[in-house]
Amino acid sequence: MITVAEAFKKFKSRLELNDKEQKNASKRQQEVRGHMDAAYRIDKSYLTGSYARWTKAKPLKDVDIFFVMGKDEEHYLDKHPDVILTAVHKTLANVYGDKAVRKQGRSVGVDFGVVVDSDDNTDYRVVSVDAVPAFVNGKNYLIPNRMTGEWMGTNPEIHANKAVQAHQAYSNEWKGLVRMIKYWNQNPRHGEKPIKPSFLVEVMAMGCLHGPWGGSHEREIQAFFATLRDRIHEDWPDPAGLGSNVSDRMDAAMVARAQGVLDQANRDIANALNLTRTGKNGEALKAWRAFFGPKFPLS
Repeated sequence: MITVAEAFKKFKSRLELNDKEQKNASKRQQEVRGHMDAAYRIDKSYLTGSYARWTKAKPLKDVDIFFVMGKDEEHYLDKHPDVILTAVHKTLANVYGDKAVRKQGRSVGVDFGVVVDSDDNTDYRVVSVDAVPAFVNGKNYLIPNRMTGEWMGTNPEIHANKAVQAHQAYSNEWKGLVRMIKYWNQNPRHGEKPIKPSFLVEVMAMGCLHGPWGGSHEREIQAFFATLRDRIHEDWPDPAGLGSNVSDRMDAAMVARAQGVLDQANRDIANALNLTRTGKNGEALKAWRAFFGPKFPLS
């Protein structure tokens, strides 16, 4: 039987992107890019978001594809942001079907019908992508935000650089820990994700996880979950300083629900740590697996 420390190392490895997943993600990007090219002038497109920052939890859902629109499409900037999202939705629904395509606050999601098995495996395939239309705005970009009715500034490069800095300051353990916490956040036993969007987990980690690495996944997770509970109600700005607060989706009711889930999480963590401390290794492994989900190993 493996130790809890060994299980966490294996867990971290299971959540890392592998070559097959990267190839499938690239294939899906090119596929969707082809459909977008047929309808719009696209200057460039690339995989971005948490996938590109290596902070994406598995199974791979809602992988962001950033579409930088050409000058011929700049007329959309004079319209309500919902107009371009409606147009992109129609373009992709014509290919994938209405049931597989959904219009979201800042993007259009495409579900590929990939089945996730009981161990959260997808045969190395991407479940869904989010197509994000964007326009160059100096050194930054503008993307639609139909929730506010405004065009919102963003810069994926700044987000990526911030993540690299946090990772290096945390002895190169930061991204692995963020993936673990995001995986917990999407555990079906919660129902809806308690923390929305998932990027908020990452932003809070940028503000709260400071080096050096303490050497124990158990203890670092315990400390971070305590901080999550205490600070989930705060405003968390866009790390690039361009867009609206990342925490804007968390209204009072959602914050209250998240606090309740995090209270239980902190009790679960204390119980798992106590099982390890009292030498009940097998029970501790089962407690952590119940906490995180099926990708946490028992052997």
